[in-house]
Amino acid sequence: MSEETTTETGAEATAVAAAPVSIDPDFREQAVEALKNVSDPELGVNIVDLGLIYDLAYDEENDALVISMTLTSAGCPLTDVIENDIAESLDGLVAAFRINWVWMPPWTPARITDDGREMMRALGFNI
Repeated sequence: MSEETTTETGAEATAVAAAPVSIDPDFREQAVEALKNVSDPELGVNIVDLGLIYDLAYDEENDALVISMTLTSAGCPLTDVIENDIAESLDGLVAAFRINWVWMPPWTPARITDDGREMMRALGFNI
């Protein structure tokens, strides 16, 4: 079972969020491309290629994209920056979104995509 906390952004938060449903593959691709514009503020690589996005689903009842994601560390002080960048990147694509912060399983460098590894090498990381 995963541990999650939720951040509501956009539409008003509801006491009990509806269960998310799968999303259309074309919409998923658009959302992923939009999220590639969001960089981890400390590493300078986008959150998709870092492997921070675990899942995308849609909460039809609240008309919100549900982003299940993690961070490179649970104590990251820059979650507000990431949330604001996500809001900007999804502006015009969704009415609202909700982030489920997932801590189990924890992020590891094994989740980084090949493109992400190339970006990190270009920044001087030995990965």
